[in-house]
Amino acid sequence: MKNLDAYDAVIFDMDGVLIDSEPLWKIAMEQTFLEVGCNLTREDFASTAGMRIDEVIVYWFNRLGWEGLSAKEVENRIVNRMIDLIETQGKPLEGVVETLQYLKSTGKLVGLGTSSYTILMAAVLRTLNIQDYFDFVHSAEHEKYGKPHPAVYLTVAEKLGVEPTRCLVIEDSVNGIISAKAAKMGTICIPERGLPINPKLIIADHQFSSMAEFLHQVAPQ
Repeated sequence: MKNLDAYDAVIFDMDGVLIDSEPLWKIAMEQTFLEVGCNLTREDFASTAGMRIDEVIVYWFNRLGWEGLSAKEVENRIVNRMIDLIETQGKPLEGVVETLQYLKSTGKLVGLGTSSYTILMAAVLRTLNIQDYFDFVHSAEHEKYGKPHPAVYLTVAEKLGVEPTRCLVIEDSVNGIISAKAAKMGTICIPERGLPINPKLIIADHQFSSMAEFLHQVAPQ
């Protein structure tokens, strides 16, 4: 990939793309599920990467079940833990701020389409101090279906006023790539650090090891 001429907008996923929040999600979920008697490990949560938290909870309840707390109470505990972790440990991933700065300097529209709830999206943008770079941000919380359904990305494209085929999505999960592909958008995959790369991520149009590497490829040297 040499340049971004084929695209008018770049749309970012959030977790694992802008912020290294996947480890934080795993901490919050592991602790909360343990409290209700479900001894899940961080490796177990790889199967639900990219899904909305309410869908994750239904996924595990259907397989393991628990008593004492409702699904909504479990969800609230996880979300509250995540806000604390984001505010105390959240940092932008390598190359994120520089990439956002470059995109704005070239006149590209910049969007955000995440499976995380709006309250978590706001916490990330505020903690990283990157909210001003985005022309429109949107949570799949407000869609009937989350990723891998394309709804969240189609809404972002519509609000940006850009045809889906003129949008480039940057993702880290298989569900996210499927979502963007279903929306007929270009796809960049930057896999989560420190984990074996899922071979299914080959469906992305391009793959980079970091946002910094992506920026090095597309920005004039």
